[in-house]
Amino acid sequence: MEQSDTIHVIGGGLAGSEAAWQAATAGVPVVLHEMRPVRGTDAHHTDGLAELVCSNSFRSDDWENNAVGLLHEEMRRCHSLIMSAADKHKLPAGGALAVDRDAFSAEVTARLDAHPLITIAREEVAGLPPAAWDNVIVATGPLTSPSLSAAIISLTGADSLAFFDAIAPVIHYDSIDQSRAWKQSRYDKAGPGGTGADYLNCPMDKPQYEAFIDAMLAAEKTVFKEWEANTPYFDGCLPVEVMAERGRETLRFGPLKPVGLANPHEAGKRPYAVVQLRQDNALGTLWNMVGFQTKMKHAEQVRVFRMIPGLETAEFARLGGLHRNTFLNAPTLLDGQLRLKAMPRLRFAGQITGVEGYIESAAIGLLAGRFAAADRRGERHALPPATTALGALIGHITGGHLVGTEEEAKGSFQPMNINYGLLPALDPPTHDANGKPIKGRDRGFAKKRAMSRRALADLDLWLGAAGQKVAAE
Repeated sequence: MEQSDTIHVIGGGLAGSEAAWQAATAGVPVVLHEMRPVRGTDAHHTDGLAELVCSNSFRSDDWENNAVGLLHEEMRRCHSLIMSAADKHKLPAGGALAVDRDAFSAEVTARLDAHPLITIAREEVAGLPPAAWDNVIVATGPLTSPSLSAAIISLTGADSLAFFDAIAPVIHYDSIDQSRAWKQSRYDKAGPGGTGADYLNCPMDKPQYEAFIDAMLAAEKTVFKEWEANTPYFDGCLPVEVMAERGRETLRFGPLKPVGLANPHEAGKRPYAVVQLRQDNALGTLWNMVGFQTKMKHAEQVRVFRMIPGLETAEFARLGGLHRNTFLNAPTLLDGQLRLKAMPRLRFAGQITGVEGYIESAAIGLLAGRFAAADRRGERHALPPATTALGALIGHITGGHLVGTEEEAKGSFQPMNINYGLLPALDPPTHDANGKPIKGRDRGFAKKRAMSRRALADLDLWLGAAGQKVAAE
């Protein structure tokens, strides 16, 4: 084959391994570039492909009631290498899918090495790939090499890609108590594309605020990994507890300032402090806590943040976190097929695109591999339906996050796990198969099952001959 017939995949993690497999399975030759062991990282311990550097769990495998399990099932139906290897080397873990990490990595490495259309090149790709590589998938993960990071920054004009990424929690809208909260922008000011009621406001009186500050300061915090310890905070995104440590009133004069807001539930009474939430996705199903990036442990976040009036029964689509990360501002930099707008020969996959988690990274690799193979054949691969977990993930990172202007969204995009809040809403069934009314929490479970069944039905249509590809544009 000529060089121009080849797809180059940079990075042999879960996303890169899956991307290479999908492209080769489609009949296109692939060179998979992995810099280990030529150049190591601070987190990896072997030179195996798809090495699991943290947990050995792919989380829930329940496709009917859990969005992660749904993504597992969708990937199985797409003949995923990662899911096949995980299923072969799974360990007892209740409803979760946990794997023997060494056997899993060895399986992925052996199957990629044995594929007749895949060449594994143990080398670092320093800087931008050579111009002769006209179809490239960059899947370098959260520890992208400094030279490649610098090249991407130079090309896109993006801010630094490597810093402690401080993530604010995201809450399911329908779990917020609307009898306590209200919608209003400060001073009713409507930003571009806004209405003047663009935030959800949760008021606190003085005792509530003081108790909240005490709980937050006393909460257990995460400890940085050794390889993260020397990376400074991103100055514009300090953890909320770090701000509180600078003085008990710091938050009340910062993100929790009550000025310009009037609580309609208590007319004439000015709140002592106000927690604001901002719409996080275009569907309006997810809202993020403004200024609440945190390094509190997850269980502590749930306990402390449910002290906020209106959030007593909040359900979290994503909890806050703080870790070293490398990711693109994907909604502004990537097109719908994961190509870099500034240089379309480069396609990105995995955690660098702004997804969080093993299986989410592999899922984006799966799509990138399919898209790249279709490009090589002179076709254009159809996007997965938005009603599927695959479609919801790619929709979020390539545009679904944006709710205002591009400038407003710049800097607010954060990595996200798959969750039902990313899928289009579906009215839950009111009665079961026997005609019995579905009530209470059972309605929530019924809604998830209905969304999962819809997703798999739509995925099967997409995978069919009529839905898998469309003519090249």
